[in-house]
Amino acid sequence: MTSFHGMLRAIVLAFALVVTTACADGGHAGQDGKGRKAGGQGLNDPAKKDIAMQLVSSAENSSLDWKAQYKYIEDIGDGRGYTAGIIGFCSGTGDMLAVVEAYTKERPGNGLAPFLPALRAVNGSDSHEGLGRPFTDAWARAAASDAAFRAAQDAVRDRAYFTPAVRQAQRDGLGALGQFIYYDAYVMHGSADGKQTVGFRSMRNTALRNAEPPAQGGDEAAYLNAFLDARVDAIRREPSHSDTSRIETAQRVFVREGNFGLEPPLRWKVYGDSYRIDAE
Repeated sequence: MTSFHGMLRAIVLAFALVVTTACADGGHAGQDGKGRKAGGQGLNDPAKKDIAMQLVSSAENSSLDWKAQYKYIEDIGDGRGYTAGIIGFCSGTGDMLAVVEAYTKERPGNGLAPFLPALRAVNGSDSHEGLGRPFTDAWARAAASDAAFRAAQDAVRDRAYFTPAVRQAQRDGLGALGQFIYYDAYVMHGSADGKQTVGFRSMRNTALRNAEPPAQGGDEAAYLNAFLDARVDAIRREPSHSDTSRIETAQRVFVREGNFGLEPPLRWKVYGDSYRIDAE
């Protein structure tokens, strides 16, 4: 989705190696809920990627309109400082800093650039020092007025979260649903373990001890349920999270339906709210 390539690559790839909260040619040919093969590009299909973004947004922002979230920013009290943008970049975990650094590389002198020293200082904490209302207002203005800022968010999302999640899912032989399940785990937990958090890699290792992925001849539903079991356990270990509905009344529903191609119509609930994506 982003127009940035070489200019952002060094910054974002370096960030991807340290963030705690990257090719196969297509998805695994599993069976969807209607008994058809669910192959193709998986989430590399733009339409499926858009569905994945809507699913994440239902959990992160209680809305399917993920494109309206570029301007979103608030402190949700989870110990990660400000949470903002299309997947919840955080001032306390380094990915918000990566977005503003990438944006400033493309647009020097932008309205967020003066806050870079403060973002570097608060990284790893929940502090607002040097940020506050001037920063949150500048974030919202940049999102509303500058496509380069929105593209910077897209770039960090793709290189630090979406691409590594999808590639690993493809290597494990998973279709679009499994790719989304990996991606959502990356978004919420990051790739590696952190202080009082369990990262994607640990969840996958736990799942592999209990089930074989399709790439190793295993059953896709059994493996995905093993991964979701590991993720539920991870959520319950985090002091800032406890609700597992994005797993139990959303992702697990699609697994039960056998919709490994993530084919609409899709119906699910998150935090008690109902959502649907209809077939075109």
